[in-house]
Parts: sequence; structure tokens; C-alpha cells
Amino acid sequence: MIDLAVPSFGNMDINFDFFQKLALATLIGILIGIEREHRRPESMELIAGVRSFTIASIAGMIAAFLALKIDPGILLISLAFFGIISAVYIYIKNVTLRAPGITGPIALYCTFLLGVLISYEFYLPAIVGSVIITLLLAQKRPLHSFATTLTDDEILSAVRFLAVVFILYPITPVASYFGVIDPRTILLIVIFVATISFISFLIMKQMGTKRGISLSGMLGGLVNSEATTAAISSMAKKRSDLIEPIFVGIILCNVSMLLRNLVISMIVDPSGKVFSLMAIPQIIMVIYSVAVVMRSKNDGHVHESIQLQSPFALYPSIKFALGFTGLSVIARFANLWAGAAGVYATALGGFISSAVVTASVTALAVSGNVSFGTAALTAVLASIISTGNKMLLVKWSGPTILVSMVNKTFTQFLILGTSILIAWGFIITLW
Repeated sequence: MIDLAVPSFGNMDINFDFFQKLALATLIGILIGIEREHRRPESMELIAGVRSFTIASIAGMIAAFLALKIDPGILLISLAFFGIISAVYIYIKNVTLRAPGITGPIALYCTFLLGVLISYEFYLPAIVGSVIITLLLAQKRPLHSFATTLTDDEILSAVRFLAVVFILYPITPVASYFGVIDPRTILLIVIFVATISFISFLIMKQMGTKRGISLSGMLGGLVNSEATTAAISSMAKKRSDLIEPIFVGIILCNVSMLLRNLVISMIVDPSGKVFSLMAIPQIIMVIYSVAVVMRSKNDGHVHESIQLQSPFALYPSIKFALGFTGLSVIARFANLWAGAAGVYATALGGFISSAVVTASVTALAVSGNVSFGTAALTAVLASIISTGNKMLLVKWSGPTILVSMVNKTFTQFLILGTSILIAWGFIITLW
């Protein structure tokens, strides 16, 4: 009698795990492959499309799965095999089809590696990686256009800044001097603030003023509100027909400064205590500013650009770090000598940079040298002083009509802001 072997289904857990990974690998391959298929020129034969990228992802998953269950050498052979396939892909694309570029072959190999990550249960990195690769492939033209607008100095500034960060930050000691100066904390704050400013700088540079002076003013306020105010005010001398849009741009520039300071308080104090105490007066001032903008006329478009220095340039970064350190020390000793009144006096630094004042007093609150309420009120006062400073900047660089409009609005702003600050300070004291 013939003894027939009956298949065993006792290892269902492993099978279920395999099919889960297979499904995820399939979806990732389809996602990237659809983008490649969609971008294919109608006149060109596609070497690798949806099927190729999907199979590449599945192959990576299966190779890594077998390597874990049977022999690691299987994965090494598969990596070499797909490396050869990618090399052949590059040859056919560039030599045979005469279509310069290696993005497709590299994307195919990366898709294979994403499948490998899935088998090793790095699900989130695999998913995030697939989304980033797809976005990079889909944004070919915008990225190329964006890259061409950057100057050599701006690129070098970013490279130098990143080099300093990755070299200095790891070796910077975690220490406290005078009870307030922590070199690593200072460097980290500079990195965060410069990064936020740089993102706004790149967006503004890409759009220029073709999307409107108002939007440029708002983005410029995140980079440097004082420099932006002076820059767009000077435009009014050349283009009297754009007085109203420039006025709106200055208001929005100040709005973004107020919002930026709230973000800085969150960066320095992740607990959000200073933020929560700053939020109400700052937001009320933002609402008032937006109401002024809503009553104004539509925006205008010009062909001139707003020239601002890259926030990743070493000079503004060092300037911010030195300002932050110096103001922290001054505020600390002013608090020892004159109490809260001494700390409030440091808000005069808003004439130079309200961002520095906000970062400094928030850091003092986090270290326990001043109360969170004192830090919040000082930061709000610095924002009000910075607003008043813009009246001087417009007077120096703008025409008489613009000066009159800005003075009227910002005077009302100063009265409102000061009243809110006094009332809010009284409420905080009662708490």
C-alpha cells in the first residue's frame, strides 16, 4: 500500500507573517512603479514600469525572508544580482536608448532594498522611504527649477552650516556656565531657528514676488522681519502704485514674526509652559493685524526680488548664538540685581531681534532662573518693541505716504499690545 504524505499546515503563523510582508512589498512596488509609468514619455519605450518595480520590491522581501530562514548568502547573491540588473538598465537607457540619466535604475535598486527592510520588520522606514522616493521622482521639474535658482554662496552657506553642525554638535560639552550658558543647548537652538528660517527663505526665493508682495512679506518675516520690512519699504519709493500691497506685506511680515516667536518658545521649552502664557496676547495681536489686512486692497505683483541673507550663512548664525548667550547672561544677572524688572528690561533687545529675546528668556525659565510668567511677558514685550522698531525702519526706507499708513496702524497696535500685556500680566500674577 502506497503511503501518501499529507502536507502539514502547522506553521500557519510563519505563513501569515510571510503574506503580510508580501502584501506590503507589493503595495510599495506598485506605488513607485505607477509614478514611473505615469512619467513615461509617450514616444519612449519604458524599461521598468509598474510590474518591474513591484517585482523588485517583492524580490527584496523574499530574498531577505529566505536569508533569515535558510542562509544569509541568499540575500548577498540577490543584492549582487539586482546590482547587475541596475547596471544593465543604466547601459540600455544611456547608450542604447540615448536617454541620459540614472534615476530610474537607482530607484529600482532602492525599491529592492525597501523589500529587504520589510522582511527585517522595519515597516515604518520602508513605508516612509517609499513615499520619499515617490515624491522625489514626481517632483523632478520643480526640484530642477528650484536648484537652478540657488546661488553658489547660498549652497556653500548651507554646506558650511551643516558641516559645523555635524562636527561641532557631537563634541560640544554638556555643561553649565554662570548657571545659564549650556553650549550644546545654545547650538541646538541655533540649529532649529536657522532651519525654520531657511525653509521660509527657500520658499520665498523660489516664488520671488510673482505670487505677491504680501506673501513675500509674510515668508520674509520668518527669516528676518526687520530686513524684510526695510526691503519691501524701499520698493514703495520706486512703485507708488504698490503702496497698499506693500503696506499689507509689512503687516503680514510682523504677523509672521509674532507666530515665529511662539514657535521658538516651543522649541526652547518643549513643555509648552511659556508658549501657553504667550499665546493669548500674541494671538490677539495677530487677529488685530489680520483684521487690518482684510480691510486693505488686493495684493500686487512685481518683478523685483527681496534680497535677504541666507539664515544658514555662518554670520547670522554666529550673531544669533552670541546674542542669545549675551542676553541670557544679562537677563540672569539683571534678575539677581533687580528681580523681574531687570528681566523685563532685556525686552529692549527686541529693537535688534525679538527672536533672540524670546529664546533667551525661555531658556532661563526652563533652567529655573526666572518664572515662566516673567519669561512669557518679556517675550511678548519684545515682540511689541520689535513692532515699534518697524515704524523707524519704514521711516528710514519708505515714502511719506507709506510712513503715515504704517505709523497709524502700528501706533494702534502698540496701544492694543501694551494694554493686553498689562492686563495679561495682572492675570498671571493672580494665578
